[in-house]
Amino acid sequence: MDMTGEYLIPATREAVWSALNDLDVLKEAIPGCESIAYISANEIDAVVVAKIGPVKASFKGLITLSDLDPPRGYTIRGEGKGGAAGFAKGGAKVRLEQETDGTRLIYTVDASVGGKIAQVGGRLITSAAKKLADEFFARLGALAVARDARPA
Repeated sequence: MDMTGEYLIPATREAVWSALNDLDVLKEAIPGCESIAYISANEIDAVVVAKIGPVKASFKGLITLSDLDPPRGYTIRGEGKGGAAGFAKGGAKVRLEQETDGTRLIYTVDASVGGKIAQVGGRLITSAAKKLADEFFARLGALAVARDARPA
């Protein structure tokens, strides 16, 4: 599954970058996130509960950050294992562009799933992934705006 999108966040690029790299913000922004922690400077351990169609599972995964170009973007790669429900793995390139009315966050995702979760069908998986991405970016945007509004 490939997915692309962009969101205009009414905050500075630095505030959006900071939000993208703050585990407290990410825990609040990622739908179903139960835990998230750095295990090294560029590796993050996370547990996320996801429901796609009739399949609900807790995915434990490792996320690796690379191609870091603060505050312009990075590449994220990850793999999550959900036991009998299956697995999800993939990556995303995230780019931040400063605009007059905020920051445009542009992403390109490549992902695949296997196991029971793959049996629910490509259209349902894509729809669920788009919905989760929209929820994440709406929450991240609100948190970045709040961070940008704080006095220095």
